Amino acid sequence: MMASEQSPATPSDRLVAGQQPEQQQQQQRPHDNVAFEDVTDGNFVYEFGGPVGAASMIIGFPLLMAYQFLCVYDNKGQFLLPSSLADFIPWVARMSARYWEIAYPSWAGIKIYMGFTLFTVALAYICPGPVMYGYKVPSLNGQRLAYHCNALWAWWITVGTALALHFSGLFRLTQIIDNLGPIMTVAMIWSFLLAGAVYAATVLWGKKHRASGNFIYDFFMGVCLNPRIGTLDLKMVTELRVPWPVLFFISLSCALKQYEEIGYVTPESAFMVLAHWLYSNACNKGEECVMTSWDIFYELESWYLLFWNLAGVPFSYCYSSIYLLKNGPMNFSLGWNVMCYVLLVTGYYFWDTGNSQRNRFRMFWNNTLIKRNAFPQLPKGFIPNAKYLQTTHGNKLLIDGWYAYARKPHYTADLVMSLSWGLITGFGSFFPYFYLTFFTIVLVHRVGRDDARCARKYGADWDEYMRVVPWKFVPYVF
Repeated sequence: MMASEQSPATPSDRLVAGQQPEQQQQQQRPHDNVAFEDVTDGNFVYEFGGPVGAASMIIGFPLLMAYQFLCVYDNKGQFLLPSSLADFIPWVARMSARYWEIAYPSWAGIKIYMGFTLFTVALAYICPGPVMYGYKVPSLNGQRLAYHCNALWAWWITVGTALALHFSGLFRLTQIIDNLGPIMTVAMIWSFLLAGAVYAATVLWGKKHRASGNFIYDFFMGVCLNPRIGTLDLKMVTELRVPWPVLFFISLSCALKQYEEIGYVTPESAFMVLAHWLYSNACNKGEECVMTSWDIFYELESWYLLFWNLAGVPFSYCYSSIYLLKNGPMNFSLGWNVMCYVLLVTGYYFWDTGNSQRNRFRMFWNNTLIKRNAFPQLPKGFIPNAKYLQTTHGNKLLIDGWYAYARKPHYTADLVMSLSWGLITGFGSFFPYFYLTFFTIVLVHRVGRDDARCARKYGADWDEYMRVVPWKFVPYVF
């Protein structure tokens, strides 16, 4: 049954049909009474295996990245294994020596990675852009934090500057792939240092959130909700402005290196440049939508977020680009390449519009929706007459657009894109499919965390929402 917002407050009666935009603005749109987002969450439980799991990942992820780098960069995407059990310790010694030989934190690596980081931070302070406001923060007595959303300007300035440096000969972008190992090592070291600084500053200022009391676990999961340096929001910068542009420039560097070596860029390498440009551009053009996302309003700035954003994303999601460079022209059929391109563009459309639908729906009811013409603006990116389920908590759950068919359609589209990143390389190596494999595990785990938290938060309303939209990823499948 469809009812007005003033209907009796039983779960089945709180399915609300949206009004026309003008009516919504005049009659329903709230002014300053949007529900507080629950970022305190007193129902503490250990996640990721608790302190033991946290310690394992803090040690294991850097080692995994180092191993995979050697396999992809130094062994054409094939596994490097000891010849026997007795050879294991000598193999570790050989691998360590080889990694240090080609990936030690050289001065070139420091200049490239930290130079990019400092340039990014400077642009975050000085570029023009709209000032947006996030959810009310309970720990700040309901204050809404301001976010200077100038990533779009910063992104295009960065791309223009990089191309100018490359074609002028002042800094050839091929130096990125030539120094990829040192750059990656610098990124990993920097993520540890920054995570330590954020943790120490938060403890010193007495502003810890959701802390367990166990140092290793709290360092891994974080204790700082809103790390800021003046107008710069650290989570926004490390979530959007570093990982995806760095990934794009790695793929662009691989394509330019390929052009230097064989005289042209293959359709497969061009595919990876397009794929990573689309992703990076979308993150920057839609920055104002991110304040209402889980990562910004709920997740703590932690080792695992900083390490993965600053090092993991750019240096482990690039394996397809490196593999294509190291293994020469692939010479796949036109049909195969067309299929991959169609899969990429289709996945991108539903990912972009899906994220836009859910975040702009939230922004509308948070009084922060603005119109921007950043390229590309795709059809169905905003639902002006959206249906939703009104919860007794105060929030509204979108049940329209792509979200009428599944609760996480943007994750499905993300996985389709990640699949295309692997398929464009063929089936000669596992490593181009690492992103798909890892991302699937991460998203399934995140959906589980989200469902558990929302069940606590919304109670019977969440049960009703799951009845109305029963499928997580794919309608009638899962």
